[in-house]
Amino acid sequence: MVIVRLARGGSKKRPFYSINVCDSRCRRDGRFIERLGFYNPMASGQAVRLHVNAERLAFWQANGAQLSETVARLVKEAAKANA
Repeated sequence: MVIVRLARGGSKKRPFYSINVCDSRCRRDGRFIERLGFYNPMASGQAVRLHVNAERLAFWQANGAQLSETVARLVKEAAKANA
C-alpha cells in the first residue's frame, strides 16, 4: 500500500519533517517515492511553517494513497490557511 506520511529530519530538539509518499513497508525515514512538501513545527517569524503541493497530493490520493493521521490534519490546516 502507498501511504503519505512524515519523515523526520533536523537536529536534536529541532525537528523538521518532510511529507513523503512511500510504500507502507519502508521505514519512517527510509526510501520514498516523492516528496510533497514539508512541516517545520519550530518555525518563527517569517519562516514558512507548512508547505504542501496540493496538486500532487490530489494525484496520489486519486491513485489510492492513504494519508497518515498527522498528514491528514496538516493538509486540513493548510487548506484552511489557503482559503
